[in-house]
Amino acid sequence: MKTIAITIDDETLSLLDELMAGAPRRRTRSALVRAALREFAERKRRRVIEAREQEIFRRNRKQLAREARLLIKEQARP
Repeated sequence: MKTIAITIDDETLSLLDELMAGAPRRRTRSALVRAALREFAERKRRRVIEAREQEIFRRNRKQLAREARLLIKEQARP
């Protein structure tokens, strides 16, 4: 694990301390900041992946719709 220095404004630090009050006893500010940063980064990563997949679906929507119709038609046969 690496140690870095960051600057946090008073309002954000107060919010962090409020969150610490509700956290388990052994949780440190650093642990809370790490967890928040990890969650933020994972959400950002998911948004990037979802945007890329959405673009793939958009580009291929006609072909996907055609394949879906054919599959439904095939499965509806007696």
